[in-house]
Amino acid sequence: MTDKKPKSVFKQGAISSEFIGESIAKHQTKTSIGAHNIFLGQVRADVIDGKAVAAIEYTAYEDMANQKFSEIREATFDKFELTCMHIYHSLGIVKAGEICLFVFVSSPRRKVVFEALEYIVEEIKAHVPVFGKEIFEDDSHQWKVNN
Repeated sequence: MTDKKPKSVFKQGAISSEFIGESIAKHQTKTSIGAHNIFLGQVRADVIDGKAVAAIEYTAYEDMANQKFSEIREATFDKFELTCMHIYHSLGIVKAGEICLFVFVSSPRRKVVFEALEYIVEEIKAHVPVFGKEIFEDDSHQWKVNN
């Protein structure tokens, strides 16, 4: 038996509102679902040392990151009664104001989706090797502190 490679969660560039809307619309036929919850991570135009962040360039150890995303997914399904879960993360340049992380969970019950979503996002921040380089308006850059 061979080990199956985890599905990639990465999308090049920003995650569009059209993609998010289509993802939600696909669940209308799943009538056992009673609740959805969504987390959208958006690039902030933070001001650091007097310079505004214009974009973040995301990179990752993709195989390792996809494995971690898969582990988080499995642990979440073991811990919570979810019907579906979708995770997408950007790679490449995402401008301030654009979406870089999209997490979408569904369950028969509403309380579960709140608890599961918080768990997933915290696990991603703590364990997934995705890195962001902040690009400032003057084209200088620095590695982002993950907080």
